[in-house]
Amino acid sequence: MKITRLTTYRVAPRWMFLKVETDEGITGWGEPVLEGRARTVEAAVQEFAETLIGQDPMRINDLWQTMYRGHFYRGGAILMSAIAGIDQALWDIKGKALGVPVYQLLGGLVRDKMKVYSWVGGDRPADIVADMQRLMEGGFDTFKLNGTEEFGLLDTPRAIDTAVAKIAGVHDALGTQVSFGIDFHGRVSAPMAKPLLKALEPFRPLFVEEPVLAEQAEHYARLAASTSIPLAAGERMYSRFEFKRVLEAGGIAIVQPDLSHAGGITECHKIASMAEAYDVAFAPHCPLGPVALAACLQVDFVSHNAVLQEQSMGIHYNKGAELLDYVINKEDFRIANGYIHALPKPGLGVEVDEERVIRAAKNAPDWHNPIWRHKDGSVAEW
Repeated sequence: MKITRLTTYRVAPRWMFLKVETDEGITGWGEPVLEGRARTVEAAVQEFAETLIGQDPMRINDLWQTMYRGHFYRGGAILMSAIAGIDQALWDIKGKALGVPVYQLLGGLVRDKMKVYSWVGGDRPADIVADMQRLMEGGFDTFKLNGTEEFGLLDTPRAIDTAVAKIAGVHDALGTQVSFGIDFHGRVSAPMAKPLLKALEPFRPLFVEEPVLAEQAEHYARLAASTSIPLAAGERMYSRFEFKRVLEAGGIAIVQPDLSHAGGITECHKIASMAEAYDVAFAPHCPLGPVALAACLQVDFVSHNAVLQEQSMGIHYNKGAELLDYVINKEDFRIANGYIHALPKPGLGVEVDEERVIRAAKNAPDWHNPIWRHKDGSVAEW
């Protein structure tokens, strides 16, 4: 079997799909995208196509190493996102060629169903309780929300009180009926993270995500020593080599690599195993589309330390399309009582509605995150 063509499709709301074709008629789908930089990743995918066309798609390990090591400059958000989507498509092809789901190729199931959670509250946390109550009717009991809006390098006690009040409102309204993680989104600086974590402790969040930016990872162990809240990070870390340093330094209780950013199934399966050796949980980042979610689930179902799976149904970013709009086998993605079962179809387990994708790609929006500024006019972390 030989790879014959790679075709990318940018689609609403902010996703990009990749179709990899072969001379035997078996096609694979991937989702190589970096939110807000879809065109840049698209260019990287087409550059990798020169390396891939004519090669055997079944040799995933060799192709991955060739893409990663065969060019002098490597790593980073763009190149690893391009490799990630290609890798997903290669696994999809291999599973379809052999007639089995990818999780069977990775050793088989370690669980029957995977816990998923839902986003609430948007970029500027609001209507949190109402959103949770609505989703609870559909069986969800686990959520994630942004912890703050703009937050200064050295902010006021009032800013901390405002952030804490939102969490207190959830606790007062719903008590222990729900569990939730809080995403600091890299908006909180190291000087402010410690007092904010301390103030949030009484509400016992499941975790705090990105308590500081990944480039400030040296603070993770220090912050972990000062709080009882489990700390999570990883969506802006792109290889096992970055995770290696964080795991060695300690402090992180949950790693959250994104399977569309951190090298795909091949790399994230290794990251999950590395984390297990440190008794660290695995909870892939995935505010993206159905192919990315399917790839995450394939790794979740073979990783003993997988604890939670993010998914984007109804997320605030979804303008113009929803997660299942591009999926034919929607029933396989049904979430029941907060869980999703292993996808039964071969490959990644997602049947992409190609006609819908092609139509959507004709009017693809260029999504970019907003630029936030502090009151003094300086740029704030979004």
